[in-house]
Amino acid sequence: MFSEKEIQKIRNQFPILKEKIYSNPLIYMDNAATTQKPLNVIQASQNYYSTMNSNVHRGFHYLSHKATIYVENVRKKIQKFIHAKHSSEIIFTKGTTESINLVASSIDTFIKEGDEIIISCIEHHSNIVPWQVLCKKKGAILKIISIYENGFLKLTDFEFLISEKTKIVSISHISNVLGIINPVQDIIKKAHEYGALVLIDGAQVPSNLDLDVQNLNVDFYVFSAHKMYGPTGIGVLYGKKKILEKLYPYQFGGEMIKNVSFDKTTYSDLPFKFEAGTPNIEGIIVWGDAIDFVKKIGISKIQDYKKKLLMYAVKRLSSIDGIQLYGDDRDFSKKSGIISFNLYELHCFDVGSILDRFGIAVRTGHLCAQPLMNFFKVSGMIRISFSVYNTFKEIDYLIESLLKTKKILLK
Repeated sequence: MFSEKEIQKIRNQFPILKEKIYSNPLIYMDNAATTQKPLNVIQASQNYYSTMNSNVHRGFHYLSHKATIYVENVRKKIQKFIHAKHSSEIIFTKGTTESINLVASSIDTFIKEGDEIIISCIEHHSNIVPWQVLCKKKGAILKIISIYENGFLKLTDFEFLISEKTKIVSISHISNVLGIINPVQDIIKKAHEYGALVLIDGAQVPSNLDLDVQNLNVDFYVFSAHKMYGPTGIGVLYGKKKILEKLYPYQFGGEMIKNVSFDKTTYSDLPFKFEAGTPNIEGIIVWGDAIDFVKKIGISKIQDYKKKLLMYAVKRLSSIDGIQLYGDDRDFSKKSGIISFNLYELHCFDVGSILDRFGIAVRTGHLCAQPLMNFFKVSGMIRISFSVYNTFKEIDYLIESLLKTKKILLK
């Protein structure tokens, strides 16, 4: 558990937290959408453009060589961070969404009519639509794991749905709406028994849980930098080397080719086979500094602190009359720092708008999970999500502001 002094030291590294919103101190609780950036990350961005701006893997001059070394060092840093076996298994993409699209597009030659793909009811749209498109294109069948009223997956459903026809299982590690940590290791093991490949959407994971892709034995794992204090526009697809080598490239052009003639083109080896065009060089390099920030604090300490914030927030929120918490069964060992709720008779957009006037940033709406909203029979929810720079005092202020918001809207 961090002391108040330690939390303040962490907060001092985030310049944006000193901002005023409508004359109120900024209370940022939209971390599941994107996290704020610490000084070392902001300074790393400036340092890149000031000292090494150049294209990579293409030039023999000093700046290109320097930038290339930095990029490849970050690839190795990510490899170690997630415990991948080879650095060539780390494919740079624009983010989690593109990583899923890459797999769905590249694997289509292995999908035939009548094959089946399994996802769940709680998925983000980015882990629904690419598989819908693939199924429509190939005549495959999309099957859905349902959930209990508390938002947890019905694993008995999964065991009923999976068969020798299943080719892909694609599941989120942590729900971006409910904060539930899914039993992905059990799902991976069962899927492999039927010869199916598994993709795990880990968008909410890298700054919440210690990640070991080899221990999970997962085939594909995807996540982004911007939800772990890094820049937007850069993410990773991890894939087992033996599987990635069999897949067809997702995009074509520079960087991903070995030889080109008008008669024939041969593709580069991993990882460059899947990295067409000029990459987000600055984003990759700066991501390395975000990883350093996380490692310096410690994943386990961040996880423990966010769990304490979660428990305190659930307790305080539960005291409000007319509140509906979703995915709430008080088993905090299976939850991350995300809470979604609604207030009786109040629209989530109205609540979010008033909270904004109090300086509190929350997410409102369908949260890119409309099928889950349909399950709960709501048009949208209010979501708060914590980071290491949030405090118990901010939660108290949130509760006070929600009570004021109720009075304002129910006049």
